[in-house]
Amino acid sequence: MGIFCKAINISRRGKQGSSLLYWLYQAVGSAVLFLSYPLILLLVRLRPGDGLGLGQRLARTLPACRKKNDGTPRVWIHAASVGEVAAAGVLIRELTAGGRQLDLVLTTMTAQGLTVARQQLPRAICSFLAPLDLAWIVRRVLAHVRPDIYICLETELWPAMLRELRKAGTCMVLLNGRMTAKSFRRYRLARGLMGPLLQGFAGVAVIREEDGTRIAGLGVAPKRIQVTGNIKFDFPPEDIPATSLHYRKRLDVDREAVFLCGSTRDGEELLLTEAYKTLAAQAGGELVWVIAPRHLRRLDEVHGILTGLGLGFDLYSELAHRRRRQKIVLVDCLGELARLYSAGDYNFVGGSLVARGGHNIMEAARWGRPVYYGPHIDDFRDAAHILEEAGGGFRVADAGQLAKQIIQHMTDTAAYRQACAGAAAAIASQKGAAGLQATMIIRQLTGSRGQAQDIY
Repeated sequence: MGIFCKAINISRRGKQGSSLLYWLYQAVGSAVLFLSYPLILLLVRLRPGDGLGLGQRLARTLPACRKKNDGTPRVWIHAASVGEVAAAGVLIRELTAGGRQLDLVLTTMTAQGLTVARQQLPRAICSFLAPLDLAWIVRRVLAHVRPDIYICLETELWPAMLRELRKAGTCMVLLNGRMTAKSFRRYRLARGLMGPLLQGFAGVAVIREEDGTRIAGLGVAPKRIQVTGNIKFDFPPEDIPATSLHYRKRLDVDREAVFLCGSTRDGEELLLTEAYKTLAAQAGGELVWVIAPRHLRRLDEVHGILTGLGLGFDLYSELAHRRRRQKIVLVDCLGELARLYSAGDYNFVGGSLVARGGHNIMEAARWGRPVYYGPHIDDFRDAAHILEEAGGGFRVADAGQLAKQIIQHMTDTAAYRQACAGAAAAIASQKGAAGLQATMIIRQLTGSRGQAQDIY
């Protein structure tokens, strides 16, 4: 702890201190990698086929990108995980609107994010796992990609990556920037390291005014900051009735109501089981419960919970080739949830009955249905405020209150319709963020980029 505090003090002494702090960061990272290398080799042997993505993380087995064409800008988008990949998809549609030609590369921090990217984004995009944040590894990736512009989605800041991009003269843009009060305090502690990295961005698109104020407080010139709103809440046009019909057919649902619980986390399924039983009794058995765990690795655990309670269920993947036999469906496919919400009548978003910060409640609201969530919605406080103000979001204290709130909507048609209209209005109010952020990128690509300060 003493060494860390001393390093923080050093980081406040300007350029020389920030260089030393960065050197310490790299030295510790390299040492950890060196010491763990025998374990890495063992994991590779145990997981053949590079299932851990270590070849990509170490920049040893990168996928081939298209030969660079000097007339087509190469745009590197970094998206942390599944939610950011979805946002990248919206951004890409805006960037390529009207036939604009771009050579796109996308990296993700998680294997799940990479899987979704390869499933849902255009096949021409070169996608792979982001490298470990060590300068010598990052340089390998830069030599492979050779980007004209680097787009960082959300405040996913890796010191070596940003420093090497800056040294290479690559334009950098931060999109969907968010800076909570807690993050701001943490960044200020290491301002000597992180401040110069942020100052290296030619443009910063932030979600809210307060995000911009905090980022400016770390040394970014206010003229480079623009408030654009949240691209994750700016969904592309969709034929909602057709999408809903498609997924309800997949679930083999006709007259039954659908209680859909998405992104559930450890400890929530057991709580939601009680809510389901209450709702099923109210609906006279005309209710289908769809459960989509946040992580597929928990499928066996959820399977055990349902089996232990004597509850039969179908796997969602099986419904592609046969009819549903049970009143419960367990979603075992990656990348389906965002659109599967369209089949729901009462959509609950998980990670909120337990202290996990919640998940993207706007994905559920997009389909014009009320959204329910627990008290732990810290990571999506803004979205909750927007939805609740419009009358489309319902925060509950526990599973018992969740059941009561849904029963109110089951029995009061007018209140339910009003909640549906509120969800639709909340989504409509967020239109335009993707266009503003795409415009910032296009401005940089056409040469009107600001000159960022040297980092080190």
